[in-house]
Amino acid sequence: MGDVAELMTKFGRLVAAHRKRMCMTQVELADASGISSDMIVRIENGGTGVRFPNIQRLADALQVDPAELFTAEVPGGKLSRPNLNRLTARLAALSDADLQLVSELVDVALKSRR
Repeated sequence: MGDVAELMTKFGRLVAAHRKRMCMTQVELADASGISSDMIVRIENGGTGVRFPNIQRLADALQVDPAELFTAEVPGGKLSRPNLNRLTARLAALSDADLQLVSELVDVALKSRR
């Protein structure tokens, strides 16, 4: 069951990342997708699964291929993210300890932008 929880968390993080890339609030994504804002919050927090019709509605609202809500790399996807793909490849080579350090650095960097 841990794999399902991990997938829901990853899916939620990617939904949130694509929403922020589009400069949308959770309410705006809810309006654009026809999914309640409460459900958007639960999806982004990895607290609930999503059925296929809603995955498509989210993808349409975020202007991405539905597969891009599960992975950062989708050949021929609607969204070309070469910088993200390069960064992902570099991060994949790091140890867990190094990934933890990078994660903490990213958290600090993103907090300073708010």
